[in-house]
Amino acid sequence: MVRVGSTPSPTRLIINADDFGISRGVNIGIIEAAVAEVVTSASMVVNLPAFADALDRARSCPALSLGLHLNFTVGRPLTVSPSLTRRSTGEFYALPVLVARASLGLLDQWDIARECLAQIDRMSEAGFPPTHLDSHRHVHAHPAISSAVITAAASRGVFQVRVPTEPLWVNARDWRATLKKAGLLACARLSGRTSGDARAIHFVGLSLQGGRSFARRLFALIPQLPVGTTELMTHPGYADDLLAEQDSYTRERETELEVLCSREFRELLARCGVMLTSFADGPSIVPHEDQLAQHH
Repeated sequence: MVRVGSTPSPTRLIINADDFGISRGVNIGIIEAAVAEVVTSASMVVNLPAFADALDRARSCPALSLGLHLNFTVGRPLTVSPSLTRRSTGEFYALPVLVARASLGLLDQWDIARECLAQIDRMSEAGFPPTHLDSHRHVHAHPAISSAVITAAASRGVFQVRVPTEPLWVNARDWRATLKKAGLLACARLSGRTSGDARAIHFVGLSLQGGRSFARRLFALIPQLPVGTTELMTHPGYADDLLAEQDSYTRERETELEVLCSREFRELLARCGVMLTSFADGPSIVPHEDQLAQHH
């Protein structure tokens, strides 16, 4: 694992690329950023056709830490999960419907756990046991979904489950991002997943998305990273037809890729004394205390 900075630093950064496996173009971009020694970690979508392509590319980049990008909103599940899927098609409900059903208590906890286990197992059986877990559109953060996911992940030895609570001060002028952050913070509190442990992994990235504004927001954020380890959520990649069928965030990914791989960004990391790390680095990564408490 390549680290930026000539001396040990208390500021560590995991640059994680979400959506590895959603399309070939995204897969190519993520590996490009990993080969450039900027992206240190990626989260894999395992239930979509481009997963096979992601596996092939991952084998060429063994230093990349790989986790599960749990998917409950695009495509079909790996298991029979009636409460998560539309009866007419067998496909997952769209995000608004899933959230509504979760909020009304209409999701079966066993459906959630079983599908989560199946997605973890698909990665492990392919030779990549996940080092961490997050989810597409942060569905695992919902209070009606969180507990089953954390328990299922822990049963497979996955204890790093993303807590997507970005501080409200980060790019506070973006009201849409602030609204999303406030909603996820409320979810975390309802799920009992906030933590005051200074050693726990911090999270940023929600308010960086936005095409041309990505570089400005990212460069303003790096000097303000807190002491300890922070996960930076990113979405580098190349837009293609398959991506456009499944996600609205398309050409913006190419901007992210260009900025992350730029000389200016690497120089900024070095100037700020930021050391790159990953979820696979072990000793410097401490789970949130709520995650530890559930397994002692």
